[in-house]
Amino acid sequence: MRLLSTKNVSKSFKDELNQSGISLKEHPMIQIVPIQFKISQVNSALIFTSQNAVNIAFESADILRKIKDKNCFCVGEKTKALLKKKGLNVLKMCQNASDLSNFLIENYRKESFSFFCGKQRMKEIETSLNKYGIALNIHEIYQTNFTSKHFKTYFDGILFFSPSAVSSYFTKNTWAIDTHGFCLGSTTAKRLSQFTSNFSKAKKPSENQLMITIQQYYAKK
Repeated sequence: MRLLSTKNVSKSFKDELNQSGISLKEHPMIQIVPIQFKISQVNSALIFTSQNAVNIAFESADILRKIKDKNCFCVGEKTKALLKKKGLNVLKMCQNASDLSNFLIENYRKESFSFFCGKQRMKEIETSLNKYGIALNIHEIYQTNFTSKHFKTYFDGILFFSPSAVSSYFTKNTWAIDTHGFCLGSTTAKRLSQFTSNFSKAKKPSENQLMITIQQYYAKK
C-alpha cells in the first residue's frame, strides 16, 4: 500500500503507517510566502484560520505591538494552541470557517474584527460577516505558491491538508479511478469533491483523526 502526502507529516505519523504496512511519500504541494504589508489599524478582535497566518503575523514587530492585548477567534485546535503559546487570549475555536462565522454572527455582531489571512483563501468568513454588517478588516499577509509535480507512479491513497494543496495537485496530475483521497477539514473535502467522489474526511482536523480515518478505510478493504 502506497500513499502520497501533500505536506510533510510528523515522524510518529509516518512510523504508525509503516507499522501498518503502508509506505508514505511526501511532497509538499504548496509553499507559504510572506508578502509585504503595512497595517495602520487593528480592530478590537482578531480572526485567524491557519497556523501560517499566526506565525507570519508574529514575525512582524509592527503587528505584534498592535495585537498583543487583543482577543482572538480561530479555526482549528493547532491554531488555537499556537495562539495561546504566543500569549494571546482565544475566546472561541471552531473546527471550520462556517461554524466560526455562525458563532460570530450569533454572539459578536457588534464587535469589530481584523482577519489575518493569505491572498488565496475561502471567502466564507468575510462574505458571512459582511452580509450582517459586521465590521471586518482583511489583512493579507502571505501568499500560497503551488509546488506541484507530475507523478508517474500510482498511489493507493493521497492525503490532502488544504484546498490549495488539492488545486496544486491537479495542475499536473489526474485522478486514478482506484485512488482514495483522505482530507483534513471540510473545505479541503469540498475542493476535492470537484474532482472525485472517492475520498474520506477526518472527523476532526488533526493528524490523529486522519490516521484513524486511514486505518478504518483500509481495514474494510
